[in-house]
Amino acid sequence: MGRPLHFEIHVDDMERAKKFYGEVFGWKYEDWTGFAGMPYFGAVTGDDSQPGINGALMQRQSAAPELGQPINSFVVTMGVEDYDATEAKILEHGGKVALPKYALPGMAWQGYYLDTEGNIIGIHQPDQNAK
Repeated sequence: MGRPLHFEIHVDDMERAKKFYGEVFGWKYEDWTGFAGMPYFGAVTGDDSQPGINGALMQRQSAAPELGQPINSFVVTMGVEDYDATEAKILEHGGKVALPKYALPGMAWQGYYLDTEGNIIGIHQPDQNAK
């Protein structure tokens, strides 16, 4: 069985993207540029004792996604403890709403956002009372 173990987010402005994900989700970074031969920063997304995976921010190699274009890649969804507080951070740090918060009845709150680089990300807050 194949299981995701790493993700890559393509970015135009590395420092802007590092700041966005660091400020919104608390990510830390390791410079792996020497291994990759291009700007490439490993993203440590949490403690290894918790479920989840780490990934990287890498320099975009082609044109950025156009606004309104259909998704042509995987979308990474982050689990959060407080949906509304996370949304506020996303907007405060330059993100934009792509699909507003909605209920997955009896399960969670879900929504999608554009990061500072034009990529779509999701946030998900478990809540059995969501409706």
